[in-house]
Amino acid sequence: MDPTPAGPVAMSHYPKAQSVKPPLIANDNAFLGDVASSQKLDPAKPISAGFYRLEKGTPLVYEYTYHEMKVIVEGSFDISDEVGNKVHAVPGDVFYFPKGSKITFTTDDYGLGFYCGQRERDTA
Repeated sequence: MDPTPAGPVAMSHYPKAQSVKPPLIANDNAFLGDVASSQKLDPAKPISAGFYRLEKGTPLVYEYTYHEMKVIVEGSFDISDEVGNKVHAVPGDVFYFPKGSKITFTTDDYGLGFYCGQRERDTA
């Protein structure tokens, strides 16, 4: 069954979404919050998007159970994987984290990234 609605489908707009600090998810310095999801329109293949913020302190090690794209929008991150890749990420950098990858995020100050992941809303 095709989940595409019949007729016109409205876009969604989330004003100033970047200016709201996401909820705390780990340690005392890792924040993440979904802003939007396609889950209601396409529950079989949802994508969810939002912001991830890390502040100076404890590194976050995260194992992806879904595919995700991330764009760095403010600050910087040092990002590494289990294969040995290491990147100093700055605004404008784009990352693809495949399902199954284990990624370590650190920062000397703070970093903010916008992500879009192939998962249900609020399940990161």
